[in-house]
Amino acid sequence: MNITTKPVEYFDGKQKCIGYVAWDESVASARPCVLIGHAWGGLDDFAMQQAVQMAALGYVGFVPDLYGDGARPDSIDDKMALMGPLKEDRKALLTRIKAGMKAASAMDEVDADNLAMLGFCFGGLTTLDLARSGADIKAAISFHGLLDAPDLPKKKIKAKVLVAHGWDDPMAKPETVLTLGKELTDAKCDWQIMAHGGTTHAFTVPGAANKDLGLMYNEASAQRSWNATFALLDEVFGLHGVSI
Repeated sequence: MNITTKPVEYFDGKQKCIGYVAWDESVASARPCVLIGHAWGGLDDFAMQQAVQMAALGYVGFVPDLYGDGARPDSIDDKMALMGPLKEDRKALLTRIKAGMKAASAMDEVDADNLAMLGFCFGGLTTLDLARSGADIKAAISFHGLLDAPDLPKKKIKAKVLVAHGWDDPMAKPETVLTLGKELTDAKCDWQIMAHGGTTHAFTVPGAANKDLGLMYNEASAQRSWNATFALLDEVFGLHGVSI
């Protein structure tokens, strides 16, 4: 295994974006790609680590730059200043996500017919929005994501959807989980929601420990969520390259 990483420059209209890609150079053929939706901290070390993890599993991991210019805000105010406008303008957010998807699809290492996306917090919302748009992706996986639906035309959801959620998440309370379940049921898509008891926001992020904001790492919930994620990716990509 020879995992290589590099930044990838692309554009959403006039906005320059700087994504991040990881792949195993020892694999000669194109392979499935898993897009990583970063959290409100931008394209940070955690997001890049997830891309490397996807490469280690035999996929291409690609982190789209949802903020533009490779921004990595540090303070809560700076994070909100970048996330807030996109959270409010979901059409613009969807355009930004699709620009990243297009950039990933154009790579020689990527089999553009076999894409999935997973995301964390704000990135979970972007993942669900991409699925809601009817994008041709195999799976959409949200970890402690924001769950409210955008006010955009409803499209057929092609992706298999997995939502890994902390039941005590102050940013997505139980009623929003039920609303999402109804939305996905009405969409007649293949979906599953894992609601972890005794678990709050950011539960997959080692080092998260802010009780006031409800940000707490939970090793057991994280591992269970990853196990379900690996199983779903294997389900949708397991026959990649096999003629049946």
